[in-house]
This record gives sequence, structure tokens and C-alpha cells, in this order.
Amino acid sequence: MTAIPAVATVIPAAGVGKRMKADKPKQYLPLCGVTVLEQTLRRLKQVTALQQFYLALSPDDPYFPTLPLATDSGIQRVDGGPERANSVLNALVQIDAKVYPWVLVHDAARPVVRVSDIELLIDSCIESNQGGILATPVRDTMKRGSDRVEHTVDRAGLWHAYTPQLFPTALLRDALQQALAQGVAITDEASAMEWAGLPVLLVQGHADNIKITQAEDLALAAFYLEHSI
Repeated sequence: MTAIPAVATVIPAAGVGKRMKADKPKQYLPLCGVTVLEQTLRRLKQVTALQQFYLALSPDDPYFPTLPLATDSGIQRVDGGPERANSVLNALVQIDAKVYPWVLVHDAARPVVRVSDIELLIDSCIESNQGGILATPVRDTMKRGSDRVEHTVDRAGLWHAYTPQLFPTALLRDALQQALAQGVAITDEASAMEWAGLPVLLVQGHADNIKITQAEDLALAAFYLEHSI
């Protein structure tokens, strides 16, 4: 089996989470006794290969300094940007690709990702020497339209893209820099790699790796955490 190198981890957390309609960004909402961000880091820190964490935060974030995480020497704070891709790139330029040849990017608002899924992603990518993402096949009937259905979309070959996403550090940095410089819309790290013509593995994970977006997602995440999923 291929040896697993040290992996740097980037967590973009500069967003304000407008859809939650809460009094603070969703990464700082309470979840089973701590914040969503703290729950997410608890999961990530269980993965031995993940060595150094880069947390991209709004420069005027008033919440992070109040958390115990603020004194964690394994977490380096970097300034977030106007969009997710800018935040990730700001972190990537701080990472020495010789020390950390691979980087894992994970949403701050996915606190119930399974440790086994993260390890599967890392093993699969390192073994194949290709970047990849956690994903699940689409199960439901898919429709295209706005207020009315235009047509049904064939779901064969369609996947829900999740995080974490893992890529060679230098390749991801270069792909993001070039895509942003050309005004390309980048929705996740994989889209930058796809635009650059680089391969992206699909590694099947579990559908309970939910992203907290709406208020009801907090209750579902709490259920998963309380049942040790």
C-alpha cells in the first residue's frame, strides 16, 4: 500500500450563511454543546494524515477569537476572500507544497462527515496519484426547470458532489489562480481542476455527509452526532 504523506487541510469559513437567517454565521451556531466549526474540526482531527489546518476567516470575524480553537497551534488563520475560491486560494499560497504535497479542502458546515470516508478519499487519491472528491450517486428523479418542469434529466452518471476534496497542492493552487484570473465561475475545488483539464476521481461516500444550509439541517446534524454516525 502506498505510504500516506502529510496532508494540509483548508477550511473556508468566511461566509455569512444568509440562508440560515440566524444572528451569526452558521459555522458559529451551537451544535451538540459546541459550535458547528468545532464539531467539524473534531472529525477532521481524528484523521492521522491531516497535519496542519488552515482556517480561512473573514478579517473582521469577531467569533473565532472567543473559541478554544483560537489558541490551537495546529490551526493557522488566514484571511478569507469575497468568494469561496478566493478563500481557498488565500490559504493555498501559505502552504509549502514540498512539506504538504497534498491538500484537503472541507466545508466548515459539514460537521458529520465520516472519518472512514475521509480516509477512503485520501487512500484512493494517493494510491492512484490523482485528486478526487467524496460524492454519492443521484437517487431521485431529476427535473430541469424554473417555476415549471421543462424536462426530466437522465440521472445515470449524475453525482452529488461533497467535501472533503483532495488534490495535489501545487496543481490546485495553479488551477485556482488561473481560473480566477480569467473570470471563471468556480463552485468547488474540483471545478477548477476540471477547467484546467486535470482528472478528478469520484469516491463514493455516505449521503449523511450533509451541509448545514437551512435551519432544519441543524436538527438533522444533531441527530447524526447523537447517534454516532
